[in-house]
Amino acid sequence: MSRAYPEITLVRHGETEWSLSGRHTGRSDIPLTENGEAAARRLGPRLEGLAVAEVWSSPSGRARNTCRLAGFGERMVVKDDLAEWDYGAYEGVKTKEILAQRLGWQLFRDGCPDGEKAADVGTRADRIITAIRSVNAPILIFSSSHFLRVLAARWLGLPPEGGAHFVLDTASVSVLGYEHDLTEPVIRRWNW
Repeated sequence: MSRAYPEITLVRHGETEWSLSGRHTGRSDIPLTENGEAAARRLGPRLEGLAVAEVWSSPSGRARNTCRLAGFGERMVVKDDLAEWDYGAYEGVKTKEILAQRLGWQLFRDGCPDGEKAADVGTRADRIITAIRSVNAPILIFSSSHFLRVLAARWLGLPPEGGAHFVLDTASVSVLGYEHDLTEPVIRRWNW
């Protein structure tokens, strides 16, 4: 049965002013809004009873605070590889502003000047997947949208650019796992 295999629960951080306004928030430490904090607290009951061996978080304050407010702060281990995409020159800039100067730009295809490309984020995601598989037990992860999308793509064996096909809302929960055995990674739940 598929539930005999470990599940990896992914949580996107709660709302920030920049996620609300559509600004690319990579390495800037933008705090949760009041609504973001409330949504993070509501994660606690949603995740209640979740048995996990480890709890990992991005180094961003928004992810760590979401983890704490959801009730997992005491178990949190910060993993630098869980950091959001480094948007470089596009940090704090909205997609429509980028498109006004760079027609047809797509994050997952084109990356960011002075920042990361999808392959760079994919390399970090691959290291996280290696760490997940070495634990071989359920893990709870708090991070940001674009990184988690690349992580899901790499989990499935897709190129990092495949993350473009997944969307995540703030304070959403997703679950990675396996179907018949450890050679069949799947997405068990997405953007819940």
